[in-house]
Amino acid sequence: MSQTTLKRTPLFETIAPMGKMVDFAGFEMPVLFSSIKEEHIAVREQVGMFDVSHMGELLVTGPEALAFLQKTLSNDISKIAIGQAQYNVLCQEDGGTVDDLLVYRLEEEKYLLVVNASNIEKDEAHLRSYLEGNVLLENQSDAYGQIAVQGPKAEELLSTMTELALNEIKFFRFVYGKVAGVDMLVSRSGYTGEDGFELYMAAADAEHVFKTLLEAGVVPCGLGARDTLRFEACLPLYGHELSATISPIEAGMGFAVKPQAKEFVGSNVLAKQKEQGAPRRLIGLELVDKGIVRQDAPVLLNGETVGFVTTGTLPPTIGKAIALALVPAEYATEDQFEVEVRGKKLAAKRVNTPFYRRAN
Repeated sequence: MSQTTLKRTPLFETIAPMGKMVDFAGFEMPVLFSSIKEEHIAVREQVGMFDVSHMGELLVTGPEALAFLQKTLSNDISKIAIGQAQYNVLCQEDGGTVDDLLVYRLEEEKYLLVVNASNIEKDEAHLRSYLEGNVLLENQSDAYGQIAVQGPKAEELLSTMTELALNEIKFFRFVYGKVAGVDMLVSRSGYTGEDGFELYMAAADAEHVFKTLLEAGVVPCGLGARDTLRFEACLPLYGHELSATISPIEAGMGFAVKPQAKEFVGSNVLAKQKEQGAPRRLIGLELVDKGIVRQDAPVLLNGETVGFVTTGTLPPTIGKAIALALVPAEYATEDQFEVEVRGKKLAAKRVNTPFYRRAN
C-alpha cells in the first residue's frame, strides 16, 4: 500500500515541533498548539496568528480579465477598486458551489484569487474550462506564504513592526509595504469574526515573519480554533455550509450573488432562488438537552427527518452546544427541533445567527 505524501507549507519546519499536526486538505497542518480553548480565547481577547499558507493563489491578468471573472464568479467584479478585496462564490451551472474565495484587485488588469486549499486544483480546472480571450490564469500557490493575525490587539501589535498606517486600512482593503522588514500585501480581512489582517508574502520570507510575531507574544493558533472562531461568527466553510449540492443562496451568502448585475455560471438558477426563495435555508440551533452535535447529524421536526447539521460544536465564547443546520425553507421559522446524536434524539431550539458578533 502506498502512502500519500502530505504537502507542507513554508512554515512547516518551524511549526511542526510546536503543534499537533494532522492531515488537512492534503497538507500537514497544526490542529492546535496549546489547546483549542486557549487559542480561541487569545483571538477573541488579545491576538493570535494562523499559518494559512496552504490557501491557494490564482493570478488572473490581461485585457479581458474582468470579463472572464464576471462570467465565472458570482459577485460584481466591476465594483472592485484597485486596493480592494471582494468575497465571491464560484458556482456550477446548477447553482451548486465549486468554492468560495476572495478576489483582490491588484492593478487595472490584474486580480488575485485566494481559494480554499482543498479546492486549488478543482478551482483552477473549473476556471480553465471557461477560459477564452486575452486572459492569463496562473497558479502561484507555491510562491506565497500567508499568515493571518487576528484579534482586537492585532492592529496595535502589528503597528510596532511597520511604518504603514494600519488604522487607515478599511475592512476588505489592502496596501503594500514592509512588516517586520519584509515586503508584503497587508489585507484587513480574516476568518475569525474579529478585526485583523492577512499578510501575503514570498514563501521564503514567511518563517522570519512568523518568528518575529512569535517573539512579540502573538499566540500561534491551529485549525481547531480557526474552526470554532469562524463557526461562532457563522462564516461558511466549504464542505460544510457550502458544497456542490448547497447553493450560496441556501447558505445565506446571497449578498455575494449578483445575477441582477450580470450573467455568470449558474446565474439563471441563483436568480430564481433570490427572487422566489431558496428551497432550503441555513438556521441556527441551540441544544436544550445535554450533548454536542456534529456535521451530518439528522435534524428532525415532529419526529420526521427534515434536514441535517452542517457544523456543530460547543465553542468557547458561546459556552453552549450550538449548530448550523440546513432545512427546507418552509420549516426555517419553526422554533423547536430535535437532533439525532448516536441514535438519541436531543431537543434543540432555533436561535438567531450569527452566534457571535464582535463589538465595534
